[in-house]
Amino acid sequence: MPRNRAGITTMTMPSGLDHASLLCLLAWLSPGFPTGAFACSHGLEWAVESGDIANETDLQTWLEDILAHGAGRTDAILLRHAHRAAHDPAALAALAELARAAAPARERRNETTDLGTAFAAAAAPWSPPPLPPAPPYPIALGALSGAHGIDEDATVAAAAQAFAANLISAAVRLVPLGQSAGLRVLAALEPAIRHVTDTTRAATPDDIGASAFRSDLAAMRHETQYTRLFRT
Repeated sequence: MPRNRAGITTMTMPSGLDHASLLCLLAWLSPGFPTGAFACSHGLEWAVESGDIANETDLQTWLEDILAHGAGRTDAILLRHAHRAAHDPAALAALAELARAAAPARERRNETTDLGTAFAAAAAPWSPPPLPPAPPYPIALGALSGAHGIDEDATVAAAAQAFAANLISAAVRLVPLGQSAGLRVLAALEPAIRHVTDTTRAATPDDIGASAFRSDLAAMRHETQYTRLFRT
């Protein structure tokens, strides 16, 4: 990684990412894109109530684990293969089925299919390829990016960053944390985001598997949590 004059490691734009592609990713992964992601905490709400996440350090550790060992890694692999199968409806249908089966809890399955369905509808102006019914989110995003020839690595990195940012936004409200603390966590997660991008490049669907058990339990417990602000 190159360093700037202050000695801070910087990321270079992939050679295949032109300005048109960058604008697409910025639009699709913007917090304002109408997918309803703001209503999802990915089980974070239960983790806060149970005391697993009580401060900035806890949040960073929790999200690092999800990116490396949980849904962050699983979704990155699914996204990559949907990107490559953008023009193969049968392959996309098989990946969608795998994505639904990989969800460890009902709310996780609903989260990914609801977000995917909303994303596909909102992305209509960009002419998405034919998608299976109720497409899981990484399938819908990966297929659209692949259909537009947008760099695969850039899409994975941007999606992982948007995923982390959404959960940080939820934690800022739940813990609660200040906005500055949330931004520190987002900056600190950049190595984890680069890691999941690098380590999933050669992964196959057979490599899908998660070991973020506490996060999975949080998703299951959230289904019966008495007081809830978030849908998942």
